[in-house]
Amino acid sequence: MTIATRDILVGSEDVSVDLVIWQTYRAPMPGLLELTLDINPGLAGLGPILPVGTRFRLPIVRPPVATRTDVVHLWS
Repeated sequence: MTIATRDILVGSEDVSVDLVIWQTYRAPMPGLLELTLDINPGLAGLGPILPVGTRFRLPIVRPPVATRTDVVHLWS
């Protein structure tokens, strides 16, 4: 199976893979951090904060669709 990816270049300080995922998708993405680390050998070894200039591949996935749960009425 081939995974579509986009190239990421860390251009500032205090950037983590989690932050890049959040800034890209603006939604919780369960399993995406692990998938990103799997397709980028050695990335986890750089530590939680990536050095400026680090390049890695971020998988392109479809964000989960929000499902509606029970509606809460504040005033009944």
